[in-house]
Amino acid sequence: MGIKSYQGPRAEFKNEYKAPILVEDYMTKSLITFHPNQSILEVMELLIRYRISGGPVVNDDGDLVGIISEADCMKEISESRYFNMPILDKRVSHFMSEEVETIGHDVSIFDAASKFNKSNRRRLPVMEHGKLVGQISRKDILAAALKLKAFSWRR
Repeated sequence: MGIKSYQGPRAEFKNEYKAPILVEDYMTKSLITFHPNQSILEVMELLIRYRISGGPVVNDDGDLVGIISEADCMKEISESRYFNMPILDKRVSHFMSEEVETIGHDVSIFDAASKFNKSNRRRLPVMEHGKLVGQISRKDILAAALKLKAFSWRR
C-alpha cells in the first residue's frame, strides 16, 4: 500500500532553550560595597538607607575580602549591651565574614538555587575571572523563576 500524503522529510526539531537562565542575567550589577576600614555605624546607616541586608567588602584594589550583613551588625549591638557601653565606632573588618562563598557569573539559576538551598546564605557575590562583577540573592532567584514560568522548562 502506498503513502497518500507524504510531504517530504521533516525538519529536524531542535529543542533550544531561549530563556535567560544564567546568574549574570539576574544578578545585581550596581552594588553598594563596603571597605574593611569603614565604620560599622556607617554600614548600618547605608543598610537602612538603601534597604539592603548586606553587601560585599572590597579592598582598595577592588578585591573581594569579605561580606557584611545585618547579622554581623547585630553582633556590635549585642556586644555593646553586654558590656554596658554605647555602640562603638568599630571597623567593618572586626565584624565582616572573611570566608565568603561565591558563585560564577555563568552558573545557571537552577544551580544557584541549589547552592542557596544547601547553605544559609541570603546573597552570593558573583565572580568573573577572579573579579567581583555582581551579587545574586535569593530574591533574584525567585524573580528569575517567575520570569521563566512563561517558558518551557523541558530540555
